[in-house]
Amino acid sequence: MTDEHGRKALVVRGGWDGHVPVAATELFIPYLEKNGFEVVRSESPAPYADAEFMAGVDLIVQCYTMGTIQAEELKGLEAAIRAGTGMAGWHGGIADSFRNSSDYLHLIGGQFACHPGKDPTLEGMGTQEHNFVPYTVTMLPEAADHPITKGIADFDLVTEQYWVLTDDYIDVLATTTQKIRPWDPWHREVTSPAVWTRQWGSGRIFVATPGHSLDVLQDDNVRTIIERGMSWASR
Repeated sequence: MTDEHGRKALVVRGGWDGHVPVAATELFIPYLEKNGFEVVRSESPAPYADAEFMAGVDLIVQCYTMGTIQAEELKGLEAAIRAGTGMAGWHGGIADSFRNSSDYLHLIGGQFACHPGKDPTLEGMGTQEHNFVPYTVTMLPEAADHPITKGIADFDLVTEQYWVLTDDYIDVLATTTQKIRPWDPWHREVTSPAVWTRQWGSGRIFVATPGHSLDVLQDDNVRTIIERGMSWASR
């Protein structure tokens, strides 16, 4: 394990281009470097399969939407986190990665299901902008003193609102609630985690579902939560 001033962060980015994985991760690399991390960039999950390398990684920052992961890569990722490597990410870069792997879903504890958009009779169906809706990120009482969310009040965004499928082995810090609109097929409001953590062996996992585009990642609340989440998750 490296000391506090010589930590290593592995940034894994790629998959669907719509989440601008390179530009999105570059937003946070100066924060990591300022906080003493040596940053290694990878355009694929291949490094996960290198056990010797992963043993020296203190934090994984993943922004890899959809795509695929090989069995040895996933095995290495899980082993590294179990041994104490932290993992952090946002939006589809962590909660909609590697749909071919149920074991990855089990590791992260939540999976993107959909982002209900605007009235389907309006113009713009099929565009990303049609999925941008106003919603509130609601902080839970247990988030009041958590190092990731301390001092942050409920806040509003206009972007994709993630409906996620989760298990109860996550520690939820913030939620978002899907309302019932005239065109929706569901009959009661649905609340999904918007920020959560997960303990896995000796490792920590942090997930924030906001983060579709650069403007959302630059929102003061979102950026603060992600930066703190990376610090919290790191070994």
